[in-house]
Amino acid sequence: MSDQLVPEDLEDLYENAPCGYLSLSPKGRIVKFNGTFCRWTGLRPEDLLEKRLRDLLNVSGAIFYETHFAPLLRMQGFFDEVALDIIKADGELLPVLANAAEKRTEAGDVLFTRVTVFRAHERRRYERELVNAQETERAARLQLEKANAALQADAELREQFIAVLGHDLRNPLAAVDAGLGQLLKRGFSERTPTILQLMQRSVSRMSGLIENILDLARTQHGDGMVLHIEHGRPLEPTLTQVIDEQQAAWPEREFSVDIRIDHNPPVDHVRLAQLVSNLLGNAVTHGAQDLPIRIQAAGNQEILEVSVSNGGKPIPAEMIGELFKPFRRGSVKSNAKGLGLGLYIANQIAEAHCGRIDVMSDATETRFTFSMSTIDRSSNNTRDYDD
Repeated sequence: MSDQLVPEDLEDLYENAPCGYLSLSPKGRIVKFNGTFCRWTGLRPEDLLEKRLRDLLNVSGAIFYETHFAPLLRMQGFFDEVALDIIKADGELLPVLANAAEKRTEAGDVLFTRVTVFRAHERRRYERELVNAQETERAARLQLEKANAALQADAELREQFIAVLGHDLRNPLAAVDAGLGQLLKRGFSERTPTILQLMQRSVSRMSGLIENILDLARTQHGDGMVLHIEHGRPLEPTLTQVIDEQQAAWPEREFSVDIRIDHNPPVDHVRLAQLVSNLLGNAVTHGAQDLPIRIQAAGNQEILEVSVSNGGKPIPAEMIGELFKPFRRGSVKSNAKGLGLGLYIANQIAEAHCGRIDVMSDATETRFTFSMSTIDRSSNNTRDYDD
C-alpha cells in the first residue's frame, strides 16, 4: 500500500471535519456551517442561516450565553471549552463544548466569529456522575453529622437524666430515712401516724418518679405507650376522681370544674387520668396561686376535649415548642420538684390515643387542651392499643 501523501481536499476537510464549524457575522448571525454540524444536529441549512447561536440553545443556555459568554467574547475576542446544549431537529439536546474566536481588522472591527463545536456526551456524563458522587458524599456527610448530633443529644440526655433523677429522689429518700430514724429512736408515739403518713407520701412520690422513668424508657426505645382501652365506661367519674385527688393535695387552690360529656369514647382510663393529672400538676406548679384552675371537659360522638387553664405569667412563645420534650422543667418554683417529664408523658398519652395537646398562653390565661376523636377505633389494628 502506497505511503504517498494524497493532497488534502480542503473543502471536504471543512465539510466532514470531526467537529462542527459555524461562522457568525459581526451581528452574530450564522452565515456558514459545515456538514458535520448539520449531521450532528439534524438541522437543515435553511434552519441555520441567519440564526443566532443563542437561537440553537435551550432557555437556560441562551440566558447564560448572553450574560456570560457573549460579553466575554466581545471583551477578549475568544472563549474556550464552553459547555452548551444545542437543540437538535428532533428536540433532543446535543451536549457540546464550544470554542470561539473573532476575526478582526487592524482597526479592531469584527469581521466574523468562528465557532468550533465538539460533541461532549462522555465528558458531560462524567461531569454529571462526578456531581452525583459529590452530592452523595455530601448527603452521607450530613447524615453522619446528624447521627453524631443525635448521639451527642442522647449522651447529654442521659447525663441530665441521671442528675435530675439523683436530685429528685434524694429529698423523699431523706424524708423516709428521717422518719425511720425517729420511729427507731422514739418507738410508737402519738406522732407515729403522722410520721408514717409523711413516709407514705415520700414513697408514693418516689414511686411516681420511677413510673415516669419507665414511661420515658418505653417511649424512648420505640415501644410506645401501651394502652388498655375500655369501651362504654363513663369518663366523668375518672376525671372527677383525678380532680378530687389534686384538690385534696392542694386544698388552698381553687379548682373550677365544668364537665359535659354526652358520649363516652373508648380510652385507657388510667392513662387518661394520668394525662389530666399531669396537666393539673403543671397548672398548680406554674399558675398564679390566687387564681382558680379551670377544668373543662366536653365530649360528643365526634370529639372529646379536656382543657386545663390557669392564670399567671404567659409562657414565652419560644418555649411553647419545647414544652413537650423530656426534662423541660422551665422556671419552677423553689418548692416544686419533678423530672420535667409530666408534659412529655401527657403528650405521649395523647398521641397514643391518636389525639393531641394544644397550648394557648397569653396575659389572660394559659390553657392546655387535649382533644381526640371519639369514634370507636376498636376495629382498627393500631399497634399501641392493647384492648
